[in-house]
This record gives sequence, structure tokens and C-alpha cells, in this order.
Amino acid sequence: MKKPLRIAGITLLIIITGIILIPFVFKGKIERIVKSEINKNLNAKVDFAEADVSLIRHFPDLSLRLENLNIIGTDLFDKDTLLAVKGLDLSLNIMSVIRGNTIQVNAVNLDQPRIFALVDKNGNANWNIMKPDTTVSDTSAESKPFAVHLKKYAVNQGYIVYNDEQAGMNARIVNLTHEGKGDFTSDLFTLETSTTADEVNFSYGGIKWAHRIKTNIDADIKIDNTTDTYSFQTDKIRLNELQLAANGFIKMAKESYDMDIKFKALSTSFKNILSFVPAVYQHDFESVKTSGTLVFDGQVKGTYSEGRLPGYKVNLDVKDGFFQYPDLPKAVKNINLKLSVNNPDGITDHTVIDIPKGHMEMDRNPFDFRLNLKQPLTALLVDAAAKGILDLSQITSFVKLEKGTSLSGVLNADVAIKGSASAVQKQKYEQFDARGTLALKNFLYRSSDYPEGVKLSNLLMTFNPKNVTVNNMSGSFMNTNFTATGTINNILPYVVKNEPLDGVINLSADRVDLNKWMNSTSETGEGSSATAPFAVPSNLNIQLNAKAASVHYDKLEISNLSGSLQIEDQTVKMKDVQGNALDGTMAVSGSYSTKLNKKKPDISLNYHVTDVDIQKTFYAFNTVQKLMPVGKFLAGKLSSSLDVTGQLGENMMPGLATLTGKGNVLLLKGILNKFQPLEKMASTLNINALKDVSVKDIKSYFEFAGGKVLVKPFNLKVKDIDMEIGGMHGLDQSLDYTINLKVPRELMGEKGNALVNGLVAKANNKGIPLNVAEKINLQLLMQGTISNPLLKTSLKQSTANLAQSMKEQSAEFVKTKVEVAKQAAVSAAKDSIASVKRQLAKSAADELAKKLSGKGDTTAGKQDTRKSLEETGKGLIKGLNPFKKKEQPKQQEQPKQEQQ
Repeated sequence: MKKPLRIAGITLLIIITGIILIPFVFKGKIERIVKSEINKNLNAKVDFAEADVSLIRHFPDLSLRLENLNIIGTDLFDKDTLLAVKGLDLSLNIMSVIRGNTIQVNAVNLDQPRIFALVDKNGNANWNIMKPDTTVSDTSAESKPFAVHLKKYAVNQGYIVYNDEQAGMNARIVNLTHEGKGDFTSDLFTLETSTTADEVNFSYGGIKWAHRIKTNIDADIKIDNTTDTYSFQTDKIRLNELQLAANGFIKMAKESYDMDIKFKALSTSFKNILSFVPAVYQHDFESVKTSGTLVFDGQVKGTYSEGRLPGYKVNLDVKDGFFQYPDLPKAVKNINLKLSVNNPDGITDHTVIDIPKGHMEMDRNPFDFRLNLKQPLTALLVDAAAKGILDLSQITSFVKLEKGTSLSGVLNADVAIKGSASAVQKQKYEQFDARGTLALKNFLYRSSDYPEGVKLSNLLMTFNPKNVTVNNMSGSFMNTNFTATGTINNILPYVVKNEPLDGVINLSADRVDLNKWMNSTSETGEGSSATAPFAVPSNLNIQLNAKAASVHYDKLEISNLSGSLQIEDQTVKMKDVQGNALDGTMAVSGSYSTKLNKKKPDISLNYHVTDVDIQKTFYAFNTVQKLMPVGKFLAGKLSSSLDVTGQLGENMMPGLATLTGKGNVLLLKGILNKFQPLEKMASTLNINALKDVSVKDIKSYFEFAGGKVLVKPFNLKVKDIDMEIGGMHGLDQSLDYTINLKVPRELMGEKGNALVNGLVAKANNKGIPLNVAEKINLQLLMQGTISNPLLKTSLKQSTANLAQSMKEQSAEFVKTKVEVAKQAAVSAAKDSIASVKRQLAKSAADELAKKLSGKGDTTAGKQDTRKSLEETGKGLIKGLNPFKKKEQPKQQEQPKQEQQ
């Protein structure tokens, strides 16, 4: 009896010892293989906190768990995380680990993965991280460190985001749990899957097709690896309260997928389809009283490949729908809707959307509508109408809104349109019929995001074949009262095909507080709104003619503002914007564009200010503080002109290093005091008159680039002291100026005359005879910084050295401009290359759309694209050569500086 017990004890001890030791023995080996395979196969930044090996977790298999695994893209996506997972757990066949040739993976588990799948506007996907296989095919076991013999996989508490900018498609899945079981080593097996998600969201073309849909799917998928066919049949699909059955197959070919999938609703209660309305489903849905029936079914059949889609059809029929919350007084009733979407062959232009009749009643107010849409990509044939009255204040009597949300107003619609939208685009208005009005009165919307509310006292829109006329609109937003009139063209292609919406709007407002509108945090003195740059839409071509009695932005107050904004090609252009500000007048033109760079918009600005207060101007603009730092110590009036180009940073503030331009300043009158450079001059020369200087009618010209400002020589006279000043300062407050002075000796105190006598003695000792007259020619070299200037003093018989100094500084400034131009050219080249890629992608998308629409010859489109690309290429080559000589127009003679 003792011997069997001893053997059992020894065996148990060996097992326990093995459980403890085996993970330590093989941990290093497995880690090396994992890292080697990652580096060999992935072009991405991969990191994990640690690798934990255990024999207990999946006994008798060996478990490898990678904690806090992160995969970050490279190149275009070097700041985007593709995958962040709390734990990746692999179940490994222990004997394969011991043998060491090929490690068998039996199961994979992802714990709390966060997946961000991105496609940019050029069609680049962030999951394309696999390195190209350049090795010769090798089927031996030695070439495969891992062999996948899956029997089970699982995803726990996943969060998945898919954002395709090129297709305008976005999906988000919250708290996904999914698992599959099956013998993946067999050619023919059944994969048992179970899927749940708290939320499924999907939008396409700016429309939310699915919003916060709670999902449950159980399906057994029969997999035939010999024919690459996946077939299924299930009646366990639940989307919110809608239960579906589906069956069909997907068969993979070399470059295509053949499919035939049918689905239908098992439940016939109207309440089930009502659960797809978020405003209803998310508020006490279980207690909602309903009645009515529905029929919902569809099919997807055909081949999917590059340039080809399968056919599809969807049918929805709602009869006598009714719903009411038990604690709300009124019901929505007599809901009748018949909808069909039919596409027989996958050619998009063959799609037909038909709603022969829709009807609903809210508090005895009927609302009827119909829609028939054909050939959406070519002719865009539409036959639609809507008629009825909606009392929006009654919405809360039917539906529970989010807390803090209120809605009121009366909408009266009587609109009918029939014809081809392409006829409107070709201005063949006789082939298009549009008539009716849309009126909205006393509209008010409040929410937690807009506690003050958006109000429209009146809105009247008239429909005609040519356009939609905004006859009258008046309302208020953020304490701004406004009125508007105008016309909107191309509205139907804009809604259906996302083509550019064009029109002219005339807007008048009383007081506009842009700090409130933009959530500005401008108390810092840097001016600075925390607002990120806004992207100008690509599908707008709108001219906005605006007037405002007053506009407040940051610390700037503008009255009697007028001008126009042209929104086109992802650019906002300001034209003839004028107003009264800073105790003077200002006129501004310029542009703001996100066409090339969404995060750092390109800007250009041309402004003229007349008779403005210097102190108010200095503290209103942080750019002025950098370009003209002397303004802090100067009180008075000035006029100025400025031309500037550059970029805004991600906080909507100018990137000072990117700014280049030129301008002039006419100092009408002013007093300069407590200015350290002047006080240093006054102290050095012992001339008290230089401490507080009154100036008048001083005009100077300047240029700036790369953080440096070049001030061209100008003259001024202070207390019988003639001064000529020129030089350069940096946006970092550094100084490099030369100042020539003619100073009467009688103005210099004892200390100043001693300085002059010392300079004369030094010159005479060097054999340079100097005769000192009653007016002394001095030259000051001012360096250091504004707060700590450094002076060098010398005697000069002429001002020739100032010209020489300015010549050297001008040469240095030209180098700076060239360097900035080179950097701008490189940036423009990158942007132009990106633009070319976008054009090619758009061209390819257009070609695909034409194929899907059934169009034939696309030669003209190709020629247009080729011509556009050639022009872009010419501009690119031209931009890369900032040194190329250009024909210069004859320059006007620069006004001479008047000596005061």
C-alpha cells in the first residue's frame, strides 16, 4: 500500500514541479519567438508591458498572455493607435512547445480590445501594416514558428471604431463580446458563433442609419474550405426589439465574392420597428403602448468585387401604427408607411427608392408625404411631396426628450417637386417642376449644449424650379438678433448626391459676441481661444453678405461691420470687410483655407487701419505685440497697412515662424516713455530729453519672415537731435539696430561730454584727427533685448556706415526669406503630392461610380483629370524652385523719408 502511495506522491510532485517550472523554462524562448515574428511581419510600432506564461490558466495547454499590447501605425498613421488591448491570451499546445519546431496555437482571447480602423481621404488604411513577403515559399515546419490550429477564439468587452473618410462611412461598436468555436483544421466544419454588443452605430453619407442599436446574434456557420463557401441559417438575430431570421451563403473566389443572403422580420408588431427610433427606445420603452403591424424583409444577391456590387432589395410596410407613453397625454397614430429600395443588378444608378404614401397624425394634425427616386447618379429623377402641419411644442406630449431639452414652434409644409435634377443643373428649368412653401414660426430649441436656445421667429422658404428662395428669416442665437434673405441653389443634388450647395445669403445682425460663439478663453492676454481649427466644408459654394452693428472678439470691439464671405473649395475668402474699431477705421481682406491642411490652415491677410489708438491696437492683437513691441510703450495714434501670409496653429493662433509679409506704419502722433532702449540711450549720453519722446508723422517700412522683422531706415527729430534709425529685431524681442545721431553738445550733460571727449582722445591716439563741432555725429549699435538693451557708441563723420550695416542686415534677411520660402515650398510640395493623390483617388472613385452607374465612355473625364494633374505638377515644380528669376513689374519709387 505504501509503494502505490509513494508513486502517486512522486507523480503528483513531478506534475506540480512541472506546472511551476515549465513556464519559467520556456518563457524566454516564447518571448523571443513572439518578438521575432512581430519584427519580421509587421511594419508598425508594437509594444507590450510583459509576457506572462502559465500552465494553470488553460491546463493542459500552456498559456501565453501579452499584457497591455499596443500597435501604433507608421508614416501617415504614426500618431494613430490601431489596437490597444488589455490582454492577448494564446493557448499553446504544450508538447509543440517542448518539441520546439512549430508551436501550435489552439485558442486566442482578446480582453478589452480597442480597435481603431481608419481610412484617410486618399484611401490609405492604417491596418495595412504587414511587411511584403520577399522570401521564397517554404512549406517546411522550420519556416513556421507558429501553426494556427484554432478550436476557439473570443473577444471580451471590445470597442471598435471604423472611420472611412474616403467613403464617408463611420461605424462604432461598444462593449462587443464575440466568440467562435470549431475545428479550424478540418476542411468541412461548423463554426458556432455568439455575438452581443451594447451599441452598434453606423452612418453613411452624413446620415445615421443605425444609432445605439443593441445587438444579439447567434449563428452556426458551415465552412467548406475546399470551395471557400460560408453558409448559415439562423433565427436568432435581435436588433433592439426587432427579431430577424436570415439564411444564405458567401462564396469566395480569387478576386470576388458570390453571395445570396435573405432576411426577414420574425415579429410583426409595430413596436419592434419603433425600437429603431432612439428618442423612443431610450426612454422607458417597455412602458410604451403600441399597436399596428409591420412587414420587413430583404435580400442581397450577386457578386461583389472591385467595380461591382451585388443586387439588393429591402421592403418595409407599416400599417395602422400607434404609440403613446402612459404618462404623456397624447399619442401618435395612424402611422402608415410603405417603403421599398430595389436594385436588381448592383449598378447604383439602377436603384429605385419608392415611398408611394406615408401618413401620420399628431394631435389631429395629419402629415402626408411621398417619394420616388430613380437614377441617383445620372439624371436623379425625383417625384416627391410633403404636406401638413407639425406643432413642435406637442412633441413632448408624444415623445420623451433628453433632460434639459425643449422644443417649440409650428412647421407648415406644402411642397411638391417633380423632374430631373440634372435638368436644373443644366438650367433647363422647363423640365423641372417645383412649387410650394415651407414656413416655420416661433421655433425654439434648447438643450444642455445650447442652454440659451436657438430661436427662429419666422422662416419662410419658397420653392420654384430654379432654386429655393429664403423670403424671410429672423431669429436669435447667443444674444445675437439676426435677419436673413437669399437664395439656395442645387439643394436636391446636395441632399441626395452631396454635390456643392451654392447660393447667396444676406445677413444682418445687431451684436455678435464671437467669444461666446467660439467658447473663447481670452482672459490670458495671449488672446487665445482654445478652439481648434474648423474644417471648411468641401461641398459649399456660398456667398454671405453680412452686416453687424457690433462684433466682439477677444479684446476687440468692431462697430458698423460690413463685408462679404465667399465659402468655396474648402476656403473662406473675406472681401471688403470694413468697420470702426480701436478708435479708428479698419478694412480687411484675406482668406482662410483648410484645403491642404486641416490642422494648420493657410491664411492670408491684407488690412489697412486708419487713425487707430496704439495702445488698444497693441493689446488687441498678439501678432502686433510681436511685430511692433515698441507699441507697449507708445501712446497715440497711427495708421498702418499690412500684407501677411502664413498658417494658423492647432489652437487657431498664428504660427509666428510661418508668417511672412511686409507693411508700413505712419505714426501720426505719440509719446514714447519707459522704453528701455531709449532710457539706456538717455543714460549713456546723459540727455534727459530722450527719456520721454514726442513724435509726429513718422513713417517706416518693414518686412518680416522666419521670426525676424527688418525695419528700413527712417528719420525723426527730438529736441534738435536728428536721428536716423534702421535695423532688425526678432519676435523673441532681440535687437540689432543702428542709430545715427546729430547731437548739439549743449544738450549733453557733463557725463555725455566726457564720453565724447574720451572717444575723441581714443581716435587721436590712433592717429585719426577729429574736430568736434557744436553738433556731434554719433553712431549707436543697439543689441541685446528690449528689456535689457546693450549699447556701443562711436564717433562718425557721415551716415555711410548705417547704409553698410543695413546692407548686411538686408542680405541676412534675404537668406531668412529664402529659407522660409524653401520650407514653404517643401510643405507645398507635400501638400501638392497629397492633392495629386486625392485627385487620383477621386478620379478612381469617379471611374468606379461610373461603372456602377452603368455609364460607358469616360475618356473625357480621364482627360480632365490628366490636365488637372499636369497643372498641379507644373505648380509643384515651380514651387520647389524659390530661386527662379521672375519677371518683376516696374516698381514705383519708394517715398522718400521726411526728416523731422
